[in-house]
Amino acid sequence: MDKVRASAEEAVSDIPDGASLAVGGFGLSGIPDVLIRALHGQGATRLEVVSNNCGVDGRGLGVLLADGRIARVTGSYVGENKEFARQYLSGELEVELVPQGTLAERLRAGGAGVSAFYTPAGVGTQVAKGGLPWRYAPDGSVAVASPAKETRDFHGRTHVLELGITTDYALVRAWRGDRHGNLVFRRSAANFNPLAAMAGRVTVAEVEELVEPGGLHPDEVHLPGIFVQRVVPLTSAQAADKHIEKRTVRA
Repeated sequence: MDKVRASAEEAVSDIPDGASLAVGGFGLSGIPDVLIRALHGQGATRLEVVSNNCGVDGRGLGVLLADGRIARVTGSYVGENKEFARQYLSGELEVELVPQGTLAERLRAGGAGVSAFYTPAGVGTQVAKGGLPWRYAPDGSVAVASPAKETRDFHGRTHVLELGITTDYALVRAWRGDRHGNLVFRRSAANFNPLAAMAGRVTVAEVEELVEPGGLHPDEVHLPGIFVQRVVPLTSAQAADKHIEKRTVRA
């Protein structure tokens, strides 16, 4: 039951080339930065990533992206990463854009064992009709486009069928966790982290504070340890190393 690993490097050492990863975080809030950097040092390539966004230039998943280690991204927001845009438009990166709420539910559904579900989000657009560019050719033409999706009417409203997502691994960050893998997320870091953790077949969680079993009251646990296979306790310096995308101050 003790899921603690000695280091982030040990925790990600078996992630192979071509693995699929669900990664928590929203912007730079709640990203598993230590695990991402360990994976960068490990050397895995051709990764298929499912995450709300792909970090920023030089931070988060942007570190893996800059080295050409990511082959495919499923996400909902990509506006803060110039290298992402360059790779996508030049045909180096395959991208599946998904409505944000749909992406969240696809991860949750996959983790809950739900193969597919219907939602009205995207009906009447290319999300349902198909034709969204997943990959461009070097000449700017569309090399791979999204397929049309099944639709069905419920209570007089059209819905589109979306598939649940499961991945080989998941990388997440939590505020507190115990040796059994029970996790507590803090404030805005409780974004895609619980959902990504559910979707991964092998979930690795970096925790800012590690407590012994019994140190977390059952009522405060946000994600039970059944969804977590490995726990990496952070140092105080690693836990405090947090960044924001844009700092805004009053005039």
